[in-house]
Amino acid sequence: MNNELKQDFESGMVKHLLFKSKLRSYLYGSKTSQGPIRDPSLCSFGHWIQNRALGPYGHLPESRELDRLHILVHHKANALMDMHERGETEQALAGLPAIEKIADQITLLLRTMEQKLRTGL
Repeated sequence: MNNELKQDFESGMVKHLLFKSKLRSYLYGSKTSQGPIRDPSLCSFGHWIQNRALGPYGHLPESRELDRLHILVHHKANALMDMHERGETEQALAGLPAIEKIADQITLLLRTMEQKLRTGL
């Protein structure tokens, strides 16, 4: 069970990092699909939240906060992408630290959830 749990949360973390990487790539001019960046329901991390965090782990209060922060980070990412599309790329890049703050909170929630499940809290 502990290995499966660890693997599941590592999968969630990787999906979260993929979102951040796609956003950075887009803002730095790489051609990448906007859908998973703009829409939380198309994001692989969003799928993980819906199927894992709110499913089997939904009894943990952190799962709802994780979902809320995930939607918030997409909202903020959309604003940065809009700036970039208007030619305000430097301002958009300057907004990345705000995304990182939310991303750090998401990471902490994932670790907290895994620890609670591991210890049976």
